[in-house]
Amino acid sequence: MTNQITLQVNGEPRTCDYKTSLPSFLTQLGLNPRLVAVEYNGEILHRQFWEQTEMKTDDRLEIVTIVGGG
Repeated sequence: MTNQITLQVNGEPRTCDYKTSLPSFLTQLGLNPRLVAVEYNGEILHRQFWEQTEMKTDDRLEIVTIVGGG
């Protein structure tokens, strides 16, 4: 039995360990969780819920990086 799951990130298949928290998953992707916005299964996910959100098979994430500048 494998502990790996497959989910969609910005339309691409990605894998991670079952029940990986959202902040941990973002870090695994090389992203700074403080500098992204996340849509989780079609809904904008507010940061207060990130720690308790665990990745599950077939989840769909859209991740947008916040870019500063002027």
